[in-house]
Amino acid sequence: MNKGERISRFVEQLEGNAPAGSTGGITQHPCYRGFFRCWNDQRYYEAHDVLEHLWLETRSEDANYFKGLIQAAGGFVHLQKHFEHPTHPKHARRLAPAVRLFALAEANLEPFGATRHGFDIDGLRALLARTARAVVDSEFKRNPWSPATAPQLQLRIL
Repeated sequence: MNKGERISRFVEQLEGNAPAGSTGGITQHPCYRGFFRCWNDQRYYEAHDVLEHLWLETRSEDANYFKGLIQAAGGFVHLQKHFEHPTHPKHARRLAPAVRLFALAEANLEPFGATRHGFDIDGLRALLARTARAVVDSEFKRNPWSPATAPQLQLRIL
């Protein structure tokens, strides 16, 4: 079984197939919905993988939108690993890469305006900026992420 097949099965377990009667739009895509579910479960690595599965097949302007969300999740992977293993030789150096990914995510999300596909992009961009600023202001010594304060993302489907 290849990675794509593993991700497809994982997404089915998370979200099942698109709801009956759905328009088939992005907000109903199991990978898109699965991204938010994984994120809110603090499974950032899985959120990254799930949305990457959709991103790799995207040939529209949504590719950069998905890329920005993937980069945001990647930044939180770094913060989570640093929190879990702050003295580990590799994980102790994850704060700077997180900040770099947050900047890339903000740049990729900026062109899409305040909201897209039922999601508050401005809210995420503000979160990324605040989080990066907290790391930079601490001179890369303090990780602002913890399981108790982990951010939640809301997908609003009308």
